Amino acid sequence: MGTAPFAVPSLRALVDAGHTIAAVVTQPDRAHGRGLRQRESAVKQAARALNLPLLQPERTSHPDFVEALHALSPAAIVVIAYGQILRPAVLDIPPRGCINVHGSLLPELRGAAPIQWSILRGCARTGVTTMFMDVGMDTGDVLLTAETAIHTDDTAGTLAERLAPIGAELLVETLRQLQAGTLVRRTQDSTRATYAPMLKREDGALRWDLPAAEVRNRIHGCNPTPGAYARRGETVIKLWRAAIVPDGSGPAGTVLGTSPLTVATADGALCLMEVQPESRGRMAGEAFALGYRVQRGEIWLPGELM
Repeated sequence: MGTAPFAVPSLRALVDAGHTIAAVVTQPDRAHGRGLRQRESAVKQAARALNLPLLQPERTSHPDFVEALHALSPAAIVVIAYGQILRPAVLDIPPRGCINVHGSLLPELRGAAPIQWSILRGCARTGVTTMFMDVGMDTGDVLLTAETAIHTDDTAGTLAERLAPIGAELLVETLRQLQAGTLVRRTQDSTRATYAPMLKREDGALRWDLPAAEVRNRIHGCNPTPGAYARRGETVIKLWRAAIVPDGSGPAGTVLGTSPLTVATADGALCLMEVQPESRGRMAGEAFALGYRVQRGEIWLPGELM
């Protein structure tokens, strides 16, 4: 059961490892973009390429879906970035349990957006955890973990791309140990739990009066979604990649230079490497400064909702 691109390497790894996939369950096709065209999930596209049977229930709690799942008689269910909360009617079906691949080192960053929040909170390291699912939000017993560093130029997108194959390897090893009877389960220490809720558009609103590292982390943590943004006058500018300029200084939000495009923060400055003006594509910060006649000394405003 999965929807997002993060789940695709695991699906392929299960097939390559020789596991029999009774079915792939993914979210229904959704309208996307200005044209509201129906878009298939990344997992659906992968499943079709692998010629695997597909189920796309609107709700996993619907009796018809639960009955269809019972009919498949799965030994185990693997759940990765699926996008729906599973109720006991589903969790109790497989005799070997439901196994989740989660993009953090549990109990840290429980919730829907662990990869984004690991960057937003300035974590130095993160990883992937496999766990047995229960009715709580990522509260089940931990099985295996793998750890990796977060780089200063990582975005949520690039970090997810690095973590996904790590999760795939961890899942295959988890199932190997489960079949061999050697898998050890560990209860989570809930006193150490932190949370990573789904990001909303307003989470991308920038404040220049914060330290440069915090502003950069918000830009990178909101890339590719929901996108970080500030305002240049009445115009909203999306910001996708940035780097700290330690020797820059000036009132917060002041453009200190245009080649490269540099904006002051509370304790230094940021080089804005990739930006996106309204109704246009992404472009290099320097190209934006040239094309939109950005002036040294002008003040960019925070991105609170207008």
